[in-house]
Amino acid sequence: MKLAVFDFDSTLMDGETLEFLAKEFGLQEKIAVITKRAMDGEIDFFESLIERVALLKGLEQSKVEDICKNLPMMNGAKEIITELKHAGFKTVCFSGGFKTATTPAKHYLGLDADFANILHFKNGKMSGLVGGEMMFSSSKGEMLVTLQNLLGITPKDTVAVGDGANDLSMFKHADTRVSFCGKEVLKNAANVIITEKDLSRAIQPILKMNGII
Repeated sequence: MKLAVFDFDSTLMDGETLEFLAKEFGLQEKIAVITKRAMDGEIDFFESLIERVALLKGLEQSKVEDICKNLPMMNGAKEIITELKHAGFKTVCFSGGFKTATTPAKHYLGLDADFANILHFKNGKMSGLVGGEMMFSSSKGEMLVTLQNLLGITPKDTVAVGDGANDLSMFKHADTRVSFCGKEVLKNAANVIITEKDLSRAIQPILKMNGII
């Protein structure tokens, strides 16, 4: 058995969930600046997450769910998940974003599991609070080790795919490390670098590195 773990925002999904939500308040540019600094590794991921979610307090839950069900998947996302599953991989999404977005994508793409944070709603609206299993810059790496232990999978049989600084922690535990249109800080830690916005470009390098082709 092999394991492939994917980031969600700007990896499996073409964009940032918080920026799609922020359009409702006209705050997409403000949130985009905070997101970029977090993904570049300039500011703490936890603090950036708390700050961005707080800006969206009052957004209706029904609107959030509707937006999240209709997020655009990345070119090649369906293809790479299908190919890796055919090759015997378990495919999982780790996201510093939200289950509201990753769970519909899990069903559409055919992922085996999704791990993400949970937005808090009160009286049918965002409270501005968030909690969950992917709150910190170290969270993805910690969850990856947990899955490896449960499934009996080593780093040698693990693939990690991401684009930002909060993906570095899972790169530490994967022998195949794919930077997908990644920030410089992630490129420096990768051994597969994809610069075109098409995830299918990563299929052959991943299969080659794992001795499948």
